[in-house]
Parts: sequence; C-alpha cells; structure tokens
Amino acid sequence: MNPDELLRAELTRVARVLGAPDTVVPVLERPRDPAHGDWATNLAMTLAKPLGKKPREIADALVALLDLAAAGVAETTIAGPGFINFRIDAGAHAKPLAQILEQGAAYGRSTGGAGRPVNVEFVSANPTGPLHVGHGRQAALGDAISALLEGSGWQVTREFYYNDGGVQIENLAKSLWVRVAQRVGIDVPIPEGGYNGEYIKEIAERFVAEHGAPSPEVLLPGAEAIVAGSRPADAALFDAMRRFGVAALRAEQDLDLKAFGVRFDVYFLESSLYTDGKVEETVGMLVQGGHAFEQDDALFLRTTDFGDDKDRVMRKRDGTYTYFLPDVAYHVTKWKRGFTRAINVQGSDHHSTVTRVRAGLQALEIGIPAGYPDYVLHQMVTVMRGGEEVKISKRAGSYVTVRDLIDEVGRDAVRYFFLMRKGDSQLVFDVDLARSQSEENPVYYIQMAHARLSGIFRVGEVDAAAVTADGVQWDCLAEPAERELVASLLDYPRLVAGAADALEPHRVAAYLLETARLVHGWYHKHHVLGEPEHIMRARLALAKASRQVIANGLAVLGISAPERM
Repeated sequence: MNPDELLRAELTRVARVLGAPDTVVPVLERPRDPAHGDWATNLAMTLAKPLGKKPREIADALVALLDLAAAGVAETTIAGPGFINFRIDAGAHAKPLAQILEQGAAYGRSTGGAGRPVNVEFVSANPTGPLHVGHGRQAALGDAISALLEGSGWQVTREFYYNDGGVQIENLAKSLWVRVAQRVGIDVPIPEGGYNGEYIKEIAERFVAEHGAPSPEVLLPGAEAIVAGSRPADAALFDAMRRFGVAALRAEQDLDLKAFGVRFDVYFLESSLYTDGKVEETVGMLVQGGHAFEQDDALFLRTTDFGDDKDRVMRKRDGTYTYFLPDVAYHVTKWKRGFTRAINVQGSDHHSTVTRVRAGLQALEIGIPAGYPDYVLHQMVTVMRGGEEVKISKRAGSYVTVRDLIDEVGRDAVRYFFLMRKGDSQLVFDVDLARSQSEENPVYYIQMAHARLSGIFRVGEVDAAAVTADGVQWDCLAEPAERELVASLLDYPRLVAGAADALEPHRVAAYLLETARLVHGWYHKHHVLGEPEHIMRARLALAKASRQVIANGLAVLGISAPERM
C-alpha cells in the first residue's frame, strides 16, 4: 500500500474507535505548502457533528490514538480549527517509487474501463480545404482524450465523420470548375461562398493533368451558370469534379493528420447515410413515433418535448434535409455498432447542435439515454507572431493551417500548446514562444527535464535498465526537493485518472510543467553521480522514476520524450 493508503486505513480505524459512523471516509489532500507536511485531513471537522464535540478536541483524540509506525508517519501537527498535517517517514514516503521502476510505461494506467467500447469522434472536417488551427486543436484534444481513456482501460475507437455532401461540397465543386475554366483562359470569378485558396488551383491542375482539359464550349456555359447561382448543365463532368475535389482534399487532410501524428480507426462518410437508407429510415421512425409534424410544406421535429427552445426543421420545403437529421441518423449507427458511450470533440460553434441531436435520439425511443453522446466543445485559436495576429495562410488564403504551424514550430510544440489550456477556454498560440529554446517555452522546459535526467545515465555510463529498487535505501531521499519530487511522481496515477474522468488532458499538460519544475530544481541542488554509493543508488532510482513519469505523461499528449536536446 502507498503511504496515503496506509494513513487513510489507520485514520479509518481510529475514527471507528471514537464512534464515527461507517459512512465517514477520511479524505487526504496535499497541503498547499509542502513545509506543512505530505498530507492533511479535515476528518476532525467532518466528525464534529456526528460525535457532538469540537473539531480541535477530536483532532487531539485522533492523533493520540494513531499508530504512527503502522501509518508510516514521522510527525503530526494540528492547525487551525482542527486540520491535521502529516509528515511521512522519508523511507516510507519514497518506497513507492519502486512501483514506477517496476511498471515502467504502464505506470499510471488503470483498468476502470474494463475493456468497454467507447467511440471518440473528432476533427470531422468538411473535405473542402486543408485543416485549420481550430481543427488542429480538436485533433490534439481528441487524440489525447482517446489516450487517456485507453490508459483507463477503455477500448477506444477513433472516428472521423466526413461531411461529403451538402452546400459546402457543392461550392467546392463550383470553385474547382471555375479554376479549371480559368486555366484554359476563361475569365470568370470564384462564386460567392466559393473557395479562393491556392490549393484549389493545385487541384484544378491535377484534374486537368489526369482527365485532360474540358473544352471551352463546355466550361464557359457551366461557369456562367455557376456565376448565376446554378449548376452546370453537364452534370457528369460537374459530378466528376466534385468527386475528384473531395478525394484530393481527403488525401490532403490525411497528410495533415499524419504530420500531426493523429490516426483514426474509422472514416465514416455522411453520403453513406443516404445510400444505405439510414436517413429515410430515421425520418420514418420519428414520424411513426408521433414526434414529427408538417408545417408550411416542411417537416418538423418536436424537439421542445426534449428540452429544446423551439421545434426544428428536419426536411425543408425543397425536399432536402437539414444537417441535424443526418447527424441523428449517424449517431444511431454509433449506438447500433455497440458504442453505448460516445464522445464528440467539436468546436464551440456546434453548441446548438448538442440539444438538437440528443432530442432527436430521444424522440426515436430506442433506448438511447438522454445524455448521449457526450460533448467536449472547444474554443477557437488565435495565432500570434511578433505581437500581431496571423490570419491567413499562403495556401489556404483565408486561415492558418495546422501544417503551417507544424512547419514553423514542430509537432511537439503544436500539440502541447493546443493542450495546455482547458478546451473551453480561448487559446492564443504564440509562434515566437513556441519556437524559443528557453525556460519560458513550456514544452521545451518539460522535454529538457527528460533530457537532463537521461544525461545523468549517459554521463555516468550507467545502464538505466539495470537500475531497480533492489537494495535501495529509500530514506536517503530526505531532502525537501526530493520529497516534493517524489510526492509529485506518486500523484501521477490519481492525476491521470481524474483527467480521464473529466476528459481534460490539459491537467496532464499542467502536471508535466510542474513536475519538470521540480526536476530542474532537484537537478540543480543535488548531485547524483559521485555521491556515496547508497545515496547515488537512491538518486539514480529517483532520476529513472522521474524520467519515466515525464515520458508517460508526454506519451498521453502525443509528444516525444527526447534523451538529448
């Protein structure tokens, strides 16, 4: 048992001796100031009412009855109205480092998920252009959330939902048609709502290279139709351009994701919901269930029955469906594929879809719970360079792409900066800071801590694999800087479990930064090599454990742990 577990067990025993109810469970927390001890409890205040005594009196009684040796406690103090602070014996405090040395990369992992399936959908960008920085933040969040859940014993499926239909795809095809027309000398502007980026020109070039240039007699009337707000008469050519553009941009986005180190298990196409009849089937179920009604030649769903502020249109007057309906059909497929837990990572602009989709799923009355799916919504990203906002990309034109940032500062920095703030907070990405090799750059600071620890073994010509807990005198790790670092390392499993439960990987990012601070402080204050054998062995064990925990945390965030910098 870890020191906190031993202490909690002893406090529970003593509380029962004093007559505490069985429902009372002692709570242990780290004091804000390490000088006050390793653990603190408010148990005396909790017991004041059931025991009918003053907290200070109960605190005195608890301390008097404690078996300090059994709990591994070296010192106790009572503060304020009845807080009890505990300082754990140095040897007992550091001994659990043996678990880190033994478990290695598995340290911090748990089995709470019990192998149950969970679907994590993220990015899901329309295939109309390269991935922008908002998609990048979502990719980092979704991937880190997936890693946290995997580390908690869940069987995770990473899923990308391609919206390969609708108005945006129509505008993509029109934009591509115009760029092809421009290539053969036809002077025609990009239509309103179209895509102006250089990447459309590149796709047009590739289309012509693979399929040949269509004749001006076909392209000109088609371009004129597009400018007038309609589709070209040559439906076959227009459809060929649409398919080519979507395929090209899907491949482009896949390269973006590969450069970012993000992989997916499933790519789900929105178009399949129509070809497989899932959308029509969903409409039929909603109508049959009595939650749909027609008004002004449109089909509505009574989403107000399920908490929405107004009823929503499912099928418009022209017979086309709103986005909300295929989203409902899509989530039905998730449920039927066995994902009784599903998590969607999306931008904050999707806030209004949460209620609609959940209402639609409830209206189907097929057993899907009210809170399905879970949503993690994130704010957008502002990119700064030289103190000024960067708004456009050379290729994309109207926005900054993920690839732009990766090329500027590297994958690791992009991932950390995207994850260092809670998802629902605004994020300012400072390119200059991310590129700097200084203590002000958090990812550099963390990776440098790992590299410094690795350097201890390299310089000392010590085989890290041979460093084990055997024969280590743990009470040698008694210096304040060592005790703080040990406490941080032992808190990692609780930290990562809490981050997984809350779906908040920024907690891991913050933990790593604080742990790196403790590593650097210890490294500067205390020598490892050249010390007496028993001290060196204990500090080598601490160095190896620290390096392992930092590597484990960085792995959760998808960031490398370099041995040299």
